[in-house]
Amino acid sequence: MRKFLVILDDSRECLNAMRFAAMRASKTGGGVAVLSIIPPDEFNHWIGVGEIMREEARERIHAHFEVFAKWMRDRQGVDPELQIREGEVVPQLMGLLKDDPEIGVLVLGAGDDKSGPGPLVTQLTRQAGSLPIPITVVPGDMSKDRLEAIT
Repeated sequence: MRKFLVILDDSRECLNAMRFAAMRASKTGGGVAVLSIIPPDEFNHWIGVGEIMREEARERIHAHFEVFAKWMRDRQGVDPELQIREGEVVPQLMGLLKDDPEIGVLVLGAGDDKSGPGPLVTQLTRQAGSLPIPITVVPGDMSKDRLEAIT
């Protein structure tokens, strides 16, 4: 089964990327893989404090994921899977693509402010020619109605 991979973070544009991936997966018989990455610099503390912070980050990620997962299951009939990794974003993303050959499309949300589409979109589109899968970039300000129409 082909999976659409989406990055779960705290950005506003993440919502449209999630919606797009779920709608496409639903209409094409695919799945959704959700990747959340805990940056390494979050835990440069004493060992005990770092472990507590790591566990709190994982709990936040699970809570955030469950909101999207419930919508995907209830509205789109898609049961997403969650992957949590720790480290730098691009190496962790590339590692998941290598580990899971069923992932066929990376779906990213683009920011709609003047600073640009966001650091991940910028970095990955520069490397697009050498990536193992295509990237779909979803505008962050696209309406739900428009998303439904194009998926």
